[in-house]
Amino acid sequence: MPEPSSRKPRRKVRGARPEVPFDKKPVVTHHEITIHGAPLKYSAHVGMLPIRNDDGDAEAGIFYMAYTRDGVEDTTKRPIMFSFNGGPGSASVWLHLGAIGPKRVETMDDGMPPPPYKVIPNEHTWLDETDLVFIDPVGTGYSKPKNAEVGKKFWGLKGDIESVGEFIRLFLTRFQRWSSPIYIVGESYGTTRAAGLAGHLIDRGIALNGIVLVSSILNFQTARFAKGNDLPYVLFLPTYTATAWYHRRLAPELQADLQATLREVEEWAAGPYSAALAKGDALTAEERAEVVARLSRYTGLSEEYIDETELRIQIHRFCKELLRREKRTVGRLDSRFKGIDALAATESPDYDPAIAVIMPPYTSAFNDYIRGELKYETDDVYQILGTGIKSPWDWGSAGNGYPDTADALRAAFSKNPHMRVFVACGFFDLATPYFATQYTLNHMGLDPELRGNISTGYYEAGHMMYVHSPCLAQLKEDVREFVRKSLG
Repeated sequence: MPEPSSRKPRRKVRGARPEVPFDKKPVVTHHEITIHGAPLKYSAHVGMLPIRNDDGDAEAGIFYMAYTRDGVEDTTKRPIMFSFNGGPGSASVWLHLGAIGPKRVETMDDGMPPPPYKVIPNEHTWLDETDLVFIDPVGTGYSKPKNAEVGKKFWGLKGDIESVGEFIRLFLTRFQRWSSPIYIVGESYGTTRAAGLAGHLIDRGIALNGIVLVSSILNFQTARFAKGNDLPYVLFLPTYTATAWYHRRLAPELQADLQATLREVEEWAAGPYSAALAKGDALTAEERAEVVARLSRYTGLSEEYIDETELRIQIHRFCKELLRREKRTVGRLDSRFKGIDALAATESPDYDPAIAVIMPPYTSAFNDYIRGELKYETDDVYQILGTGIKSPWDWGSAGNGYPDTADALRAAFSKNPHMRVFVACGFFDLATPYFATQYTLNHMGLDPELRGNISTGYYEAGHMMYVHSPCLAQLKEDVREFVRKSLG
């Protein structure tokens, strides 16, 4: 890959304050990894690109880590994939060192390993299929605005999409990759960003070959437990069932086969349960008793508790109630994990045990890896999750409703019918439940000729399904097949 060019520095004006150094030439190191018994040599590029306003002034810098396969003479046949996580406010470290990059954090399938933490070769890296660029949006990782006031421009649905889109344009220009097959992968809120980017980029002449959505949320109505919005209660129910199944809180006949049980619950949730909630106070006593009994059967919660919730089980209450008698909670990001609260009597968990499991290993391992192996020297704090965003997120016109980028994805499909999308869902993900993702995809209004452009994979793990070793391997094989099919 050719080295990126940089703009000539501006002439300094006497008395003027120097421009914040957001345009940093990448630090390049060279490495090798063995995949399926064969060596793969690659280069790592770590640097920062400027995001400029219409007057050409750099208002922010976006930090990136890019991995490119060595020895590729024709980059027009070599895909490039841009990757980011969600939040909003999350750095790209999770996909980077969890699933996709050539190194991953050493973890355990069922808990947090003891410190110290380290990275190990990732035999399931996607680098053998595509070059990789990990993007930290403004306010995450080492990316930052000129000041907090300017940062408000980027800390919102619209500004976030525009700045990441500008980064992709500039990266393609600097690294001469305009003719490469282009992919993006996002996780969680990163899928919201990815769908919006698909529509944003196509209108600027950048057509995508494919998008990978990991733990997707495009329409926030499916996940906002608000009065008058009964949709989440319906769409979260199958994941409540999967969680109760994992912790063996279901009747024996429902414990026998998870997939068969989930199909039964999905049918009831979308049919009788949805109709019952729509009736509201018009529901008869007999109908209510039937719903209470079914919900108890499918969630492992008592009929008395369900009756007291007015047939509506909110996510945090479920995480607290399922294992209350054990004085344990279950995780939101991954409901396989258990937490221990100060008091068992409270209404919601003190913390998410799934986050507690992953936060220290990823934080420690990244900080060691970026300096020790990638040779990027800085004293700045790497903002991993939420701490770098200094103002409330601006949802724009959706602020009084429900943010939804599914229509932007639909529009991108219509303008680029060659684009393909792969959606990865975890059965134990209570942050972005798989049934909610199915609902969104089925309500996009996508033309029948284009519906076959979307494929889906399911995994017996949570939001970050790749922390479970078998799912990490399965995800890699699913993405390998997706990329190769999308390239024809």
